[in-house]
Amino acid sequence: MPAAMPQVKTTKLKTNSMKLSKGWIILIVVVLAAILLFSWGQGSYNNLVTKDQVVQQQWAQVENVYQRRSDLIPNLVNTVKGVANFEQKTLTDVIEARASATKVTISPKNLDEASLQRFQAAQDNLSSTLSRLMMVTENYPQLKATQNFSELQAQLEGTENRITVERMKFNEVVQDYNIQVKRFPSNIFAGMFGFKEKAFFKAVQGAEKAPEVKF
Repeated sequence: MPAAMPQVKTTKLKTNSMKLSKGWIILIVVVLAAILLFSWGQGSYNNLVTKDQVVQQQWAQVENVYQRRSDLIPNLVNTVKGVANFEQKTLTDVIEARASATKVTISPKNLDEASLQRFQAAQDNLSSTLSRLMMVTENYPQLKATQNFSELQAQLEGTENRITVERMKFNEVVQDYNIQVKRFPSNIFAGMFGFKEKAFFKAVQGAEKAPEVKF
């Protein structure tokens, strides 16, 4: 009987060793899973941050071209104002529309639908009044013949075209961002860290693109 004791001890040691090995294996698996989960989450979060920054940068471009147009309008008004018998109501409408448009600003971090609609409505109204102004100038050939007016006309036309381009680019990057926000599994992190869908510029009713001032 006493001779059997070493075998029992050896068996117990082997059993304990196996239990210890299984414990390490489980621990290693858990640690690896945690590392993979962290890497995956970090990648999804960073991707959302990157796309959000792209949207904000493009929004800055949109604001820049609208500001460029706003800066041109006082010179245009002053040039037109010097023409005898020019329609004062048309000039007043442009001045008031510009004032209204400059009051509507949006934080790039708050590009929700309601805010963007207010911004777009103000800017589209300015586009409309400018278009009417340019139509009225057709009745004043002496105005159209001046170099100053011709230069302003060309600059405004170029700016309006640029506005259309930048708005289209903005819609493209917003669409890319919104897809990322809604797509699984990045939508989980979007919800956790407050990444919300952003609004688009919408086409004017009855048109397929952003409004343009046609000269």
